[in-house]
Amino acid sequence: MQSAYQKNDALLEDIARARAEARSRVWWLGQSGFLVYTPAATILFDPYLSDSLTRKYEDTDKPHTRVTELVISPELLTDIDVITSSHNHTDHLDAETLLALLEANPQARLVIPRANRTFVLDRLGDVDDALEVIDAGESIQLGEVALDGIPAAHNAVDRDNNGCCRFLGFVARTNGQTFYHSGDTLMHDELVPAILPFEPDVAFVPINGNKPERRVAGNLDGREAAELAKATRAGIAIPHHFDMFAFNTASPELFASECERIEQPFRVMQNGEGYDL
Repeated sequence: MQSAYQKNDALLEDIARARAEARSRVWWLGQSGFLVYTPAATILFDPYLSDSLTRKYEDTDKPHTRVTELVISPELLTDIDVITSSHNHTDHLDAETLLALLEANPQARLVIPRANRTFVLDRLGDVDDALEVIDAGESIQLGEVALDGIPAAHNAVDRDNNGCCRFLGFVARTNGQTFYHSGDTLMHDELVPAILPFEPDVAFVPINGNKPERRVAGNLDGREAAELAKATRAGIAIPHHFDMFAFNTASPELFASECERIEQPFRVMQNGEGYDL
């Protein structure tokens, strides 16, 4: 198993230094999870901070063997304003992670797709007071964070009977900075037009690709992720959804080489690593 770039106390000290210096910074927490600190607000995108999936699939024909060690226990992360869950797959909606985070951060708002509210309450229990729902094309204001819903295709743009998307990405605006988090998505006709008006400073994009033999819904590959960032005029692209599970990962080399080819600024991070914005 790979070691994290930094974890536990070292990670907490890095977060504390950024806060003390009022220095906007982002940390990759593994899989699709990113902690974003700005002097105005702290946002936690799609965290998965447990081994629940490894345990669940341990004795099956689809083991979720960890590639990189856990960077931190969720109850240690505090002073978070907004937490997102882009869809109902456990690596984006993990009860062990989210319940611990909500207990440690009673002020936090958990933002989910409107279509998934019943499912979320079934999985997490009595968290209704913490929930905020949003759909593609909608905006909500949560303190110092403006959040917009972006339609995602995983593998299709799936909607409920009311036309609400079950899979979303998010654009978050705070402290004069704009962040796009893809959730899990493939390219689709609505994606670039939905993101482009925001011209995000940072685009968090998946790179593990779409391989039917994995028997899970797919994502952009490295080339497509780079192209999405370029098409939406992202200031910098940061890849995710790799180095977590051995059966569903990819090397960031294709992403990096494509970014270089099309002159898209990028940063490949390690689990637990921070990056100043």
